[in-house]
Amino acid sequence: MFLGKNLFFVPECHSTNTLLADLAQKTNPIEGTLLITAKQTKGRGQRGNGWEAEPNQNLTFSFLVKPSFLAVADQFKLTMTVSLAVADYLCDRNLDSVKIKWPNDVMVNGKKISGILIENTLSGSQLQQCVVGIGLNVNQTVFSIESATSMKLITDDEFALDYELNFLLEKLEGRYLQLRAGKFAELERNYLDMLYWKGEEHLFLVGGDTRMGAIEGVDRIGKLKVRMGDETHFFGLKEIQFIK
Repeated sequence: MFLGKNLFFVPECHSTNTLLADLAQKTNPIEGTLLITAKQTKGRGQRGNGWEAEPNQNLTFSFLVKPSFLAVADQFKLTMTVSLAVADYLCDRNLDSVKIKWPNDVMVNGKKISGILIENTLSGSQLQQCVVGIGLNVNQTVFSIESATSMKLITDDEFALDYELNFLLEKLEGRYLQLRAGKFAELERNYLDMLYWKGEEHLFLVGGDTRMGAIEGVDRIGKLKVRMGDETHFFGLKEIQFIK
């Protein structure tokens, strides 16, 4: 297994993504290099949000991949790949109602259990390297927001973090090899099958207005496809919010 073969552990850091990106810039580490911490003090999520994680209770790590086989226009395929791997892992842990909330939050029973942040470095029209950050709520039981959950809250079991990390890395590597093999159609089909709220009527916030709509899928560059009334709209990351 190449993912995690080159591993760095730091007891505490601001952000594993930031630290690994700095390391990659200075030393050019091999693909699959992984950096993990027991205490992340300023974890970052999508839309500039923070990531809450109690020390020694969860998995907070980042890893480096170099998908030069992917065009910049296809970078969302890496987002699908990583979120699917986390969902695969949770399904194999026998958790029910695992879904991917666009673009890459992983949900269980409608609550967020994992967040993913991917930061890409480009070389012309191709991806050069990507730092993939994952936060997975494992043994934490108290959160400041009601919409968060953890594996322990759902199952009432305590999990060994080292064991769970290795199991999750296996899922991540498996999906990444699928991406590298060019199995894009299969990845997209699997992603759409797991997509939260797909085909259901829900309320969204768009440009300050609340609108009813039904998610139909995503386009090639990762925009969310939503049917609203008689029209189909495509939304980028900061253009739409899920309400209920």
